[in-house]
Amino acid sequence: MKIGLLIAAVLLALIAVAHSFLGERYILIRLFRRNDLPRLLGSDSFTKRTLRFAWHLTSVAWLGFAAILAASAQATSPGMSVILRIVAVTCLATSATIALASKGRHLAWPAFLAVAILAWFFQ
Repeated sequence: MKIGLLIAAVLLALIAVAHSFLGERYILIRLFRRNDLPRLLGSDSFTKRTLRFAWHLTSVAWLGFAAILAASAQATSPGMSVILRIVAVTCLATSATIALASKGRHLAWPAFLAVAILAWFFQ
């Protein structure tokens, strides 16, 4: 059992849950109170559903990556190394994007960086 990968999986799952919960509570709800959202297909209802769907779909993807990390913590397949490198590079790119876009102020970039390091080095 590779503890580093389990830690990375838990961290990524926590990021996903926090993203959905905090985004819903502090961003989406406030955004949806606005009266100037684009009216697609006749109302702003479709716009709101699309934004909510896209927001939470990101969290679902991170949960999927967490599941890959958790499963790989128990696997001994040689092909798993390539998969873990892909997860690590994806999380590194996510970390860099968040850090640059937020000028380092968003709390997610160090968490994604930690996941990237754990996935890369604790195979």
